[in-house]
Amino acid sequence: MANLPPSLGDFEQLVLLGLVRLGDAAYGVSIHNEIRRRARREVTIAAVYKTLERLENKGFAVSVMGQPTSERGGRRKKYYRILPAGRRALKAAISSLWRMTYGLADEFDLEVK
Repeated sequence: MANLPPSLGDFEQLVLLGLVRLGDAAYGVSIHNEIRRRARREVTIAAVYKTLERLENKGFAVSVMGQPTSERGGRRKKYYRILPAGRRALKAAISSLWRMTYGLADEFDLEVK
């Protein structure tokens, strides 16, 4: 059990999953929309940005500034991507959840839609 990656909070997991799903298109608003759509959770954009900052501080994600765009009035988007340490932490979190829930689908009448 030694050398386990640091644990992730529930929302940190959702944000990292958003980074994985969105790939190069991951920025604050797209991550926010992905969480609202897929996780069906009402969250604030501020919570997404605060979590992205925390994930960067932990070394799980990194941001880069994109090119200025005319539709944003010349402003640049800040894009995010998951780092290897973030992938390891996310894999450990998903594995733990899978092990704890395996065989319980009927118990909770679980469906994924």
